Amino acid sequence: MSLYDYGLGTLSQYGLNAERSARTRGALLCYTEQGILILREFHGSEKKLKKQQELLLLLQENGINTDYFLENTQGSLISQSKDEQMFTLQHWYEGQECSTRSREDILKSVGTLAKLHNVMKMEPAEEYRARSLREEYIRHNREIRKIRKFIRQKGASGVFEKKFLSSVEGFLQRGELALEMLEETDYDSLREKAWREGDVCHGAYNQHNILMLRKGEAVTNFGNWCFDIQMADLYHFMRKILEKYSWDLTLGKEMLTEYHRIRPVSYQEWQNLKVRFTYPEKYWKLANYYYSHKKVWISGKNVEKLENLINQKEIWEKFIQNCFQKYFLNAHTELAECGEKP
Repeated sequence: MSLYDYGLGTLSQYGLNAERSARTRGALLCYTEQGILILREFHGSEKKLKKQQELLLLLQENGINTDYFLENTQGSLISQSKDEQMFTLQHWYEGQECSTRSREDILKSVGTLAKLHNVMKMEPAEEYRARSLREEYIRHNREIRKIRKFIRQKGASGVFEKKFLSSVEGFLQRGELALEMLEETDYDSLREKAWREGDVCHGAYNQHNILMLRKGEAVTNFGNWCFDIQMADLYHFMRKILEKYSWDLTLGKEMLTEYHRIRPVSYQEWQNLKVRFTYPEKYWKLANYYYSHKKVWISGKNVEKLENLINQKEIWEKFIQNCFQKYFLNAHTELAECGEKP
């Protein structure tokens, strides 16, 4: 029996029985008299879980479908099985994940994110505040240089290492450029404003965490939520999609237009979004994965990912150059009409 089969026994702590169950990614779907529920093993902080539930119920109250938690008969969000494993039980939905092949699904998901951001505000709590983007970029650039030095000293024997060394200067240059651009913007004020207003990010908004229902959409897996500039979520979702579409400029503009229609973006936020797109995050992730694992053999999949990044570098740079012009112009005009400085 699997861990989740044993966990099924915790349903009795909710006064429920499962008519049937089915395994899904890292969890167990339970078909009960209260509908479809999802049982997951829990390893996190109970304090943060309670704050997450507060956020989920806020979204529910505002008409947004989420995977909110159920309380057991003791009034707790966490239940313990006979073998002392911890589980949570959440409301779930019958639907398919957002299809990255469907422009309709993609644009609906962007619209749903805008609706989320209009609602996701809570009393700020320092322990759940995201790391400064400046600190991240400085650390990531330092790590890229460290990996470059490591490979040079040991010698590039594999395909991944050779391709990394042949491309690292160009991507590191983009990383340094993103940091320079960040310093030229009013990032600190924007970050402080988001903090003061209690802006919350989903933290992992991607196609796997959006379910397309018969009517509307449901957003799931808020475990990485944090207080941050909400452009972080929009960037994260758009980058994942646009990498699959070879940085299609038309699609990128459609996504930005749909988001801005529902949740207007300020001039400072447009700047911040452009900075995020400028940073070679995927390149850093691949390099960091290689270094942290220090494998003699690198998977063909990671070599392929690196090759794709190198091949898409030029169109990625052109996308950043061309995608935001209209929005910066419009934002400038709006600010001028209000008598404000950009």
